[in-house]
Parts: sequence; structure tokens; C-alpha cells
Amino acid sequence: MRKRFYKSGTGIGLALFSPAVLATQEELLTTIGQVPIYALILFAIVVFVSVYFMRSQDKRGTPLGRIFEEHEAIHSVGPDTPVTECVRTMAAEKIGALIVMDGERLIGIFTERDALNKVLAAGLDPVRTKVSEVMTKDPYCIPPTTTVGEAMALVTKRRFRHLPIVEHGKVLAVVSSGDLTHWLVKDKMGEVQELVDLAARS
Repeated sequence: MRKRFYKSGTGIGLALFSPAVLATQEELLTTIGQVPIYALILFAIVVFVSVYFMRSQDKRGTPLGRIFEEHEAIHSVGPDTPVTECVRTMAAEKIGALIVMDGERLIGIFTERDALNKVLAAGLDPVRTKVSEVMTKDPYCIPPTTTVGEAMALVTKRRFRHLPIVEHGKVLAVVSSGDLTHWLVKDKMGEVQELVDLAARS
């Protein structure tokens, strides 16, 4: 009886130390060991999301005047400029709109949408058509004290793609919906990389 018990005990012991069981045990221990790492990564993600929303709210309250003080050159044309020339300028400068100036006075804005809807769709000759005939007259303008959040609300609700920033009758900049979105998220890639580095070091 003892021999049988000894043999069965030996068999159980050998089974416990078999390669398959040992591999399973190692996987279990490895998984258990990784739990704190996963918890740390989850915590880092929660912190990142919280910081993201807090910073996003703070950035939305920033006045446009502080963002676009050193904005790139304002691209403008005169009212008699042919549409063809306007489109070439927009393509060369990789911009979606030109403001139309009569001397120092803003009288309109010409956008890609105007080129499509008011020129091409209407069957007008872009060589002979003056920009003043197809521009959006008296465009909606905003002061530099307008916040990023307010500007985002405008482009969303009114479907504006470009907003001239004007102060005392002088055009300071033209901000697009893309500019606003880019400014809001431009720091996020660095924050994401920091999160990845933190997870890698864990």
C-alpha cells in the first residue's frame, strides 16, 4: 500500500514539475507580476486625460490677440483682381482664403467655397471675373479679445471657415478653423509621447 502511495505521490510530483505545468505556472507568475505595471499605465492614462481636458479648457479661454500677434503675413488682393490670379495665389501660398481690400478698408473675403460655388458652378469665366463680383461682402469680423473658445463656437455654429481679426478698422490677422484646431492640439503629441515613455519605463 505504501509503495502504491509512494508511486502515486511520485507521479503527482512529476506531473507538477512537467514542462507544460511549469510553463503555465511561469505564465501565471508573469501575469501577476505585470498587474502593477498595467495599474500604473491605467493611472497614467487617467491622469493624462484629466490634464488634457483641464488644459483644453484653459486654452479655450485664451484671447486670439495673444495667439496671433506674430501671425504669418496677411494675404490680400484688390477688388479688381481676376479670380484666376486669386486662385493661383491661394494655391501658391497654400491658404483657403484671401481678404479683399479697398485701400486700407476690408470689403470682402474670397474663399475656396466662393471659387467653387460662385465661379465654377455658375459657369463664370475666372479670367474675366473680378474678385469683387464673387467675394463674400462685409465678412463677419472679430476683435482680438475674442477667445479661442468663442471663435470655435462661431466657426461651428455659423459654419465660417475663416474669420478676419480686426481692431479699429485694421486687419490684424485671418484665423481659420484649421488654425484654431491646430493650436488647441499642438502640444498634445508631446504629452502623448511622455505618456508612452512613462509606460515604457514602468
